[in-house]
Amino acid sequence: MSTPREDLLRCLHRRGFNKVHVDYVFCESQIESFKKRFGHTGYEEWFGLSHRRLELDIKRNYSIGRNLFTREVLPEDTLFDEYGIGHSKGSEFAFHMTRMHHPLRGADPEEISNYPYPSVDESKLEEFRNKVSALHGKGLASFGSMQMTVWEASWYLRSMEELMVDMMTESETATILLDKITDFACEKARAYASAGIDILSLGDDIGTQNSIMLDVGLWEQWLRPRLKKVITAAKEINPDILIFYHSCGYILPFIDKLIETGVEILNPIQPECMDFNEVYDRYHDRISFWGTLGTQQLLPYDTKEEVKKVTLERLEKCGANGGIVLGPTHMVEPEVPWENLMAITEAVNDFEKKFTLP
Repeated sequence: MSTPREDLLRCLHRRGFNKVHVDYVFCESQIESFKKRFGHTGYEEWFGLSHRRLELDIKRNYSIGRNLFTREVLPEDTLFDEYGIGHSKGSEFAFHMTRMHHPLRGADPEEISNYPYPSVDESKLEEFRNKVSALHGKGLASFGSMQMTVWEASWYLRSMEELMVDMMTESETATILLDKITDFACEKARAYASAGIDILSLGDDIGTQNSIMLDVGLWEQWLRPRLKKVITAAKEINPDILIFYHSCGYILPFIDKLIETGVEILNPIQPECMDFNEVYDRYHDRISFWGTLGTQQLLPYDTKEEVKKVTLERLEKCGANGGIVLGPTHMVEPEVPWENLMAITEAVNDFEKKFTLP
């Protein structure tokens, strides 16, 4: 009998599966609700996830975040991430969403070149390898999180408007910034691959609700070669590592090129923006899917009967070969009722009973 890890990897290679694989990331309020219901916070084990997310320790190479902002006065409550990007609170209804502050907005090439970019904390690598080994010892797959891979980390630092202008005018500032971020992403990718991670989660949002975020030609020129460099850095160390790529929104014009660049799992196939059946029919023999259950409409606002129906449709479409991990297209937000999550579980159980899995 295969372990959950082995079965998940087989499913993602589209070679069949013994159980349907699911994925959930709960927001804080959903974790609290789960704890009130069951007395603990272990929802991943409760739902039978075959994998666990792990994230490398990152070294901050600056001392005081506020000092990185020489051209902006920040709100008092601003917090700073490992890049030095500022995050201040939105309204009480924004939950985990923040207002972003860009330390390299308005910066010249010299400042961009000399900025204190983060690095992998090498002192923590042995501990991280042990965490990966421990998961594998339990029969669970390891999922390495390094989204904000190139594009997002770069524009978060510079601002989208200025980086877009830099790219379109072929300014050296775009080259310097994107190369710095790519070098850091390659460093992380090599560390994840060396630690034995099974699935490497990359991602940069390149789609909006109704259209692509940037011109395909611009992406081809500036972002695709750098994404390829990151993927190659991981694959050179571990050719078997699976490359997962996340982008919300409408990204249909990019999918062919993403596959050619080395992407093997696509997330989340946001149903409000793209039709899953169309994407599946075009690409199912070349790529696997992760997510697909909408968090804008289906999970928070539709009935449990509709949630179950859509879940079964996804499973039946993919069939016995697999190639899908079912889950919300974003984290499980506060509005999602427990009954709708249970509807996914019911659909999974019905599918496993109805079909003889290999």
